[in-house]
Amino acid sequence: HTRTNYDLFHYLFSLNRAVLKSILSVDTDITEKKQLEEQFFRAQRLESIGILAGGIAHDLNNILTPILAAAQLIQGKFFQDEERFGQLLALVESNAQRGAALVKQVLSFARGYKGERIIIQVKYLISEIIQIVKETFPKSIELSTIIPEDTWPITGDTTQLHQVLMNLVVNARDALPDGGKITISVENKFIDEAYTRMNLDAQVGHYIMITVADNGVGIPPEILDRIFEPFFTTKEINTGTGLGLSTVLGIIKSHAGFIKVSTNVGKGSKFDLFLPAVEATQAFKIEDLDVVPGEGELILVVDDEAQIREIAAIILENYNYKILAASNGIEAIALYAQYKHQINAVLMDIMMPEMDGITAIRTLQKMNNQVQIIACSGLNSMEIFAQASDANVKAVLSKPYTAKELLKSLHNLFRGSVEL
Repeated sequence: HTRTNYDLFHYLFSLNRAVLKSILSVDTDITEKKQLEEQFFRAQRLESIGILAGGIAHDLNNILTPILAAAQLIQGKFFQDEERFGQLLALVESNAQRGAALVKQVLSFARGYKGERIIIQVKYLISEIIQIVKETFPKSIELSTIIPEDTWPITGDTTQLHQVLMNLVVNARDALPDGGKITISVENKFIDEAYTRMNLDAQVGHYIMITVADNGVGIPPEILDRIFEPFFTTKEINTGTGLGLSTVLGIIKSHAGFIKVSTNVGKGSKFDLFLPAVEATQAFKIEDLDVVPGEGELILVVDDEAQIREIAAIILENYNYKILAASNGIEAIALYAQYKHQINAVLMDIMMPEMDGITAIRTLQKMNNQVQIIACSGLNSMEIFAQASDANVKAVLSKPYTAKELLKSLHNLFRGSVEL
């Protein structure tokens, strides 16, 4: 019996070890697959950015030209036309906003930080794509959208879905060498059981259908079945790797969705993206609140850019705040030590020489664990937001910020609530 028990124990031990080894092996395979998939998506994102780079540079120069010209006119000592003065200032503001929006969207697309699955209103996702298209595509291409107000929300990774739409509109642009029309439309769809029998990728339920259509050259029938294959491309050498549509398919499938393609040579192509809809659980309308002046609070403004300190001071002093200014973290700590009991809040830049903002924030918190801090960043990345959150700041203000955004952040800090 002893021998039999020993053999049984040895057998079970060997079996458990084999099972554990298999589980670890499968887990390792899945982890490696996910890492390769993320690298694959990133490589394709960078390819798209390279394709768009010429258009981005061209349009940024177009944005900067009126800003520089208007600034020179406004500073001219012979310029005394009050009506034109206001028009020039409005021109500077609108072009600065265009440039900031373009840079923000391109950076978020290029970095490709893996975001959490959140509830998304499709119209806001598409509005970001429209911004880049209008700023970078040739003027010979007309873009139109059809987005009903009652469109259902979806759950997804905004960066990845942004990439999907970007890939499709870039492909549509390439199908319009002499110009033409791209249409992005959205429709609520209910998929019934009969439909699922004809499409094995579909499930019964509510979907959002996003359509990207063009009136371009179309896709020849002999290659239609191959367009989603990795590295398959009809483009010339050095103009594309063939990763675009395979990336699109991978991302849509990972969101439990599916794709339908229809095309007509010489008349255009249409890509229908189906993504599962969800019930809306949050309000998406952002109310534009009135700016409320301060009550004489003292704000310590910390930024290594002198012009940013200067404009922040002008804004705050015009709205009944007092300010102290520091050019780096070391100066900020010295000023805070001197005026700790008078300073009501600190506006802290994150990226600075000598002492970065996060280190300065943690030092100020050791001096006073009740210090109220709003962090500022020009990178606007998930990493920066995570660092700021870990440092327990009250809010993060993305650069470039407007006067209204700065004032609202302070108003909420003192008389409301701010969520990071």
